[in-house]
Amino acid sequence: MSGEATDLYGKKSVLESEDWWAVWLGLFVFMLGLGPIYGIDALGWVAKNSVWIDINKSVSTMSSAYKSLPGITSAVLTYLFMLVLTSIGVIGMKKNVVRYAIGFTIIFWIVFACMVAGNYAYIAATPDKQVAFKIPWSLSLGEMGFVFAMIIGLIIGNFFPSIAKFLEDAAKPEWFIKTGIVILGAAIGIKAVGALGLASTVIVRGVCAVAEAYLIYWPVVYYVSRRYFKFTPEWAAPLASGISICGVSAAIATGGAIRARPVVPVVLSAVIIVFVAVELLFLPWLAQAFLYKEPMVAGAWMGLAVKSDGGAVASGAITDSLIRAKALTDLGIKWEEGWMLMAATTTKVFIDVFIGVWAFVLAIIWSVFRIDTAGASSPTERSKVSAIEIWNRFPKFIIGFTLTFLILLVMGLNDPKIVKAAESGSGQANALRTLFFALCFFSIGIVTNVKKLWAEGMGRIVAVYAVCLFGFILWVGLFISWIFYHGIMPPVIPN
Repeated sequence: MSGEATDLYGKKSVLESEDWWAVWLGLFVFMLGLGPIYGIDALGWVAKNSVWIDINKSVSTMSSAYKSLPGITSAVLTYLFMLVLTSIGVIGMKKNVVRYAIGFTIIFWIVFACMVAGNYAYIAATPDKQVAFKIPWSLSLGEMGFVFAMIIGLIIGNFFPSIAKFLEDAAKPEWFIKTGIVILGAAIGIKAVGALGLASTVIVRGVCAVAEAYLIYWPVVYYVSRRYFKFTPEWAAPLASGISICGVSAAIATGGAIRARPVVPVVLSAVIIVFVAVELLFLPWLAQAFLYKEPMVAGAWMGLAVKSDGGAVASGAITDSLIRAKALTDLGIKWEEGWMLMAATTTKVFIDVFIGVWAFVLAIIWSVFRIDTAGASSPTERSKVSAIEIWNRFPKFIIGFTLTFLILLVMGLNDPKIVKAAESGSGQANALRTLFFALCFFSIGIVTNVKKLWAEGMGRIVAVYAVCLFGFILWVGLFISWIFYHGIMPPVIPN
């Protein structure tokens, strides 16, 4: 192999590696996100997609300091920023920057329209927000913008091959998603700091519950996927992480860590989003019916069971409201608001932290044992490899993710007064992360052949998810929540 191999598993120069450019661009956005800590609103102008009934309110700026900026202007500035930022990387990788810029422009605006459509209130509003929007129902599918982007990408990629070919130079799913994951580390880091300020009992028990749950979940899902559904490690590992750890982000991080084809985590993500919606529709009411005397168990269960941050927090909020109402009616107890939500959120925070740890572990395992995408496992492949080869194969975006996570974690622990500003800055950077994820979903659609995809076993993906989720994950999560939170009650509001 030459010094500058062209495929995913080969070596590239630092300036030509998508992996390294993901780190650099992600770190640059992260540094801009630190601005509010030092009184600089560097990313406040970034476009924010909001749940809407009035489309004129669908896009705004991340910071109120820029509230006079029209939403469309914010969107244009966001587009220009991302175009210039990524074009620098394209030039560094010695690609055709003109073709990239034209293709990126088309892709960006299609994706942005998908994100706006996905936030329509009847699609995205969670049940606890329906009253605010004056709507009688909603699908509660808060991440449908990603699905819309992938569907449109699939239509173009499979029915309009000439257009897909034209956009190919700008459709870079791995680069987009890895850059987004580097940025994500900051948001998780500052969430962890915030969690440390919660009641110590909830935190300690939440950590124990997460560790115990996922040491059980991951290997069982992986075994079921491999043994009974005949998936290769390339599919089984991201599927196990997606079901066991934290849905979309975990599936994507694991896919990158083991160097799976980019289509793998994105297809899994689409399935995960649908199952999150299903869980949102019935878990909070199930908790109200059977766990209203154990409110903190119910809250922790939402955090362990619902496989997306937004879904888990939304389910925690709904559960909090439903159980407090039932406790007041049936038990005559008026609990303080937010404690069940706290249990759900804290549990989810530590699950998020676990994403980076597990991706790092899997990257080492897949490198040392040379597990390939087809799942081959010959004696030669199981032999040890040199440290330099592990380094060459190791996905560099995990370094970026770990850096952004640790920097904000340490800063927040060292000076708790910066947490509010850091949350604001990481939230602004996270808006760009969301767009990078959406660009990835669309790009996957462009490069995906549906016939080949179905041959990979989409039906089996749904089957293994349903079997594992409803067969044992929900109930093991409930059992673990009961072990760690049984008997703990929220403060009572005096009559």
